[in-house]
Amino acid sequence: MMDLGEAIRTTGAVRAFTDEVIDDATIHALLDDARFAPSGGNRQGWRVVVVKDPAVRADLGRAMRPVWDEYVAIGATGATPFSAVPSSRGTAVSAPGNPSGTPSDLLDSIVDIPVVLVVAVDLSRVSMMDRDLPRKAITGGASVYPFCWNLLLAARNRGLGGVLTTFLARAEPEAAPLLALPADHAIAAMVFLGRPVHQPTRLKRAPVETFTTIDTFAGPPFEVDD
Repeated sequence: MMDLGEAIRTTGAVRAFTDEVIDDATIHALLDDARFAPSGGNRQGWRVVVVKDPAVRADLGRAMRPVWDEYVAIGATGATPFSAVPSSRGTAVSAPGNPSGTPSDLLDSIVDIPVVLVVAVDLSRVSMMDRDLPRKAITGGASVYPFCWNLLLAARNRGLGGVLTTFLARAEPEAAPLLALPADHAIAAMVFLGRPVHQPTRLKRAPVETFTTIDTFAGPPFEVDD
């Protein structure tokens, strides 16, 4: 078992995996750990598909390809792709399904990645506390993304690695029939797992003082003496 602090500080995104097969018992163990994540009202609205069929994987990859191309094209302008806040930098897009688009480690090898999971959430079991505010709702993620993070921590604890992506959520209309997504469910994430080719451990993160203030968001930085 890894020290919790070490696991938190060394669980970086892994997108390249060896060809080592991850057996079903290990996948089950990861999910068994992840299920202890908190959720609103302890309703545990997550649903998970372990995608094994190469044809289904390939179809999901094709559904995400236009999203990836658009994401890369928008990012190249300096704007945050698919931001809920309008950007002054513009929103250039590439042609959907462009076969000469930017390579993607995940999409290009989706058939061969050891573990591919699709995580959905039952919207009838999520309290969307900001549902009626005059902006995009965000709070519902609190009832599903801690589960996804637990998956990644559980993988790290076993010497595995992975990454959480949300490209499939934008392609939900195409993905839903491929996965027999139930009514009133939403795709929240795809999680890719396996034995890392390289396990990143020196993660770059902003220090506490750059994002934490006292009393108000306009207050002084929250700092402690060395």
